[in-house]
Amino acid sequence: MASILYLHGFLSSPSSLKANQTRAYLLQHFPETVFICPELSNSPGELEGQLKTLLSDNPDLLNEGLKVIGSSMGGYLATWLTEQYGGKAVLINPAVAPFELLKAYLGEHVNPYTNTRFVLAEDDMEHVRRFYQPQLSHPEHYKVLLQTGDETLDYREAVTRYAGADIYVEEGGDHSFVNYEAHLEGIMAFLNSDE
Repeated sequence: MASILYLHGFLSSPSSLKANQTRAYLLQHFPETVFICPELSNSPGELEGQLKTLLSDNPDLLNEGLKVIGSSMGGYLATWLTEQYGGKAVLINPAVAPFELLKAYLGEHVNPYTNTRFVLAEDDMEHVRRFYQPQLSHPEHYKVLLQTGDETLDYREAVTRYAGADIYVEEGGDHSFVNYEAHLEGIMAFLNSDE
């Protein structure tokens, strides 16, 4: 049975709007597809172990080739997974170098979805950096959706980073990727294609 993995971003959760829109779309159009959307740890040092455990607990994710959708920080993690395990990834306004970006977020936070309190420390940046993939082995295995109005990330960094991928740049929008649900048909066509 086909499975789709969805990875949310920093300070987000499985109950985010895009995760819920993806879940609803699959239920309506691909009811046989298993949707897996874990609550990612707020602590970067726990992420690698969490992702590896997730894959071992859900072998169907790799049986037919990994299919992953990642938003922002989730896009960064989706890139790491795709380079490690193969498969295909769709990235929504992905973070290119979050170990640089997150330096501005050091300190205490409250996840607005879960109300979990946590502290992001300087040494967490090294854990985030470990996921960085200097080269993409198969850029064509990535579909990247970007909006120029992203107030958190410079979309041009992703255009450069994912050169050779299927890149879609939309004028305006914001970091949440406005009108995401309109792209779900194309996202599924890409993930389900044999190319």
